[in-house]
Amino acid sequence: MDQYQTKYNTKSTSVKRLMREAKELQEATEDYFAHPLEENLFEWHFTIRGPPDSDFSGGVYHGRILLPAEYPMKPPNIILLTPNGRFEVNKKICLSISGHHPETWQPSWSIRTALLALIAFMPTPGVGTIGSLDFTPEERKQLALKSQSFVCSDCGKIIQELASGVSKPVTEEEKSLIDCVAFKEEDVNESSGSDVDPPSSTVPESSQAELRARKPCAQDSASGLISGGSAQVESTNSVISENVQPQANLGNINLVDRHRSLIILFIVTAIGLLVFRRLIMI
Repeated sequence: MDQYQTKYNTKSTSVKRLMREAKELQEATEDYFAHPLEENLFEWHFTIRGPPDSDFSGGVYHGRILLPAEYPMKPPNIILLTPNGRFEVNKKICLSISGHHPETWQPSWSIRTALLALIAFMPTPGVGTIGSLDFTPEERKQLALKSQSFVCSDCGKIIQELASGVSKPVTEEEKSLIDCVAFKEEDVNESSGSDVDPPSSTVPESSQAELRARKPCAQDSASGLISGGSAQVESTNSVISENVQPQANLGNINLVDRHRSLIILFIVTAIGLLVFRRLIMI
């Protein structure tokens, strides 16, 4: 960490946050590993293991995380480098935890949260989102085998970055945060008509038990992102529409009445003037 202390302003919120996360993630697990590049604290490389009981089982996938200067107030961009059949390589992928969706990002999320969510989302359908692919199961299994020999120009052979038999349990706080990410993705799948199991079923075995209890997150509930949120919004819009329409019609009726009153007043005034003129002439 000494190289970052001399190169960056250690009083910066972003720098302090990234240095803390780098320290927390410096020990690899069997499911993931991530670290900043030596020359750039705001670019990280990561390696994740494909979720078990999926087309990606046995695969080892490598990628980059590009963090904005405003992190953690703004989300990172995630790029996969290993061919996998789910995400395009060398392209920023679209997830509710990535730079494509700053409106759903929460500063309490972290690089570890993003990695766990990425593993969970791998078996879900792409549904045409940016950077997504829908390869056949056979193609994905072939790519999973090939991925074990992938070599990164900066990190070397990536399969060596994961520590066999070393796991880190998901905390209650992290579980709650990942639930928020997953509910956003589940709503996208639900609205598209796809029939898939919740992403928690594809989280690494070491984390599955702790992610089974799924609850809506407060932010998603407030923003209408939890399951059924779209129906509530449509219902609300319907009520508003029904209330506004009569008011608009009432406004039109009142305007017509005013016009009629003015016309009647004009006619009565004209008749009065004619009668008055006749009386004078007599």
